[in-house]
Amino acid sequence: MGENRKIYIIDDDRNICEIVSLYLEKEGFQTVKISNGKDALDKLHEEIPRLIILDLMLPGIDGMSLCKEIRKFSDVPVIILTAKGETFDKVLGLEIGADDYIVKPFDSKELLARVKAVLRRYEQNKEKGDYISFPELSVSLSEYKVLYKGETIELTPKELELLYFLCLHPNKVFTRDQLLENVWGYDFMGDSRTVDVHIKRLREKIGDGPNWKLSTVWGVGYKFEVK
Repeated sequence: MGENRKIYIIDDDRNICEIVSLYLEKEGFQTVKISNGKDALDKLHEEIPRLIILDLMLPGIDGMSLCKEIRKFSDVPVIILTAKGETFDKVLGLEIGADDYIVKPFDSKELLARVKAVLRRYEQNKEKGDYISFPELSVSLSEYKVLYKGETIELTPKELELLYFLCLHPNKVFTRDQLLENVWGYDFMGDSRTVDVHIKRLREKIGDGPNWKLSTVWGVGYKFEVK
């Protein structure tokens, strides 16, 4: 079988679907256009594409709810493409597991660049097969799995990637911009508060270990502190 080049475009705006499909197919991707959130979820239980482009305002199941459901069974890359451009919506979208967030109207070259960047980061992480452990905590980047005190902890892909990156550099302080560059990618156009939200969620899901913790360095950023 050949490489999976299929991208689902989940949007109830027919014109947007056609435009996005046209640009992607010129780059050699196959596209499937779906206009209803429930139909999209049913389709995803049958087949996982290489990437999903997702609108937030959908009939059946809205985009935020759909993204949450997807993250229960797949780490397939998701790019939100929506007219909702408020910072709150962007942070929430990334918090629930989206890999990138693009606001309509969009530039075709930027969309293609974002698609390629998200796929590149996702595939590089899958190829690394990296694993790191500390007392009571282990993080597998290849399996996208975290064990804390012997139990599996449910994290979004970006929460896991952020935790892994900090664990990989114990006691090193990173600014928010450095974390955005290394975890979300140099071309990520989001808000630095995205990092704060993800750190907050990680602290809610995992506590401090016997000799480690996620620490805030006030006025600078964050570090995975090991005693």
